[in-house]
Amino acid sequence: MAIAGIPEVINDFNLYLSGNKLGGMTGEVALPDFEAMTSTTSGNGILGEYEAIILGHYGSMEQEVPFRCINEDYFKMVSPSKAVELTLRGAIQQSEKDTMNAGEVGMRVVFRGRCKKIAIGTVKQREQMGSSITLELTYIMVEMGGKEKVCLDKINGIFRVNGEDQLAGIRALT
Repeated sequence: MAIAGIPEVINDFNLYLSGNKLGGMTGEVALPDFEAMTSTTSGNGILGEYEAIILGHYGSMEQEVPFRCINEDYFKMVSPSKAVELTLRGAIQQSEKDTMNAGEVGMRVVFRGRCKKIAIGTVKQREQMGSSITLELTYIMVEMGGKEKVCLDKINGIFRVNGEDQLAGIRALT
């Protein structure tokens, strides 16, 4: 299959809290890593050992939401007893491979979690505060071009890659 476009940059993005665009955001949001849980495997017939990936099980995932300064939107996310749902929508600019014309593809990332860390920031005259909220994620879904690429729902036992249920075989046996 040929590559349709060469991804170049995130042209623009916005972050939404329960459908409303967040105010006061910085220009950068670092997305969380997916680090699979593993178990060391060794024994008869194996030369040495290796880390077996435990399908669908991932370590703690944090999402930091950076703000220039504290504001009303910031404080809507600080309760550790209430889950927060954020949606990041971005436009990936790309060059079409055959024509080199500029094009775009949409990216959407949905996060759910509860507040784990509140960093109110620094107060300095004529400077940004560097405030942030850190969520402990229990759900993340990434779409590109309207197609689901990865979905991990730790609470409901869902793990899909490119729309394929990675845990269907396990559920059939348990």
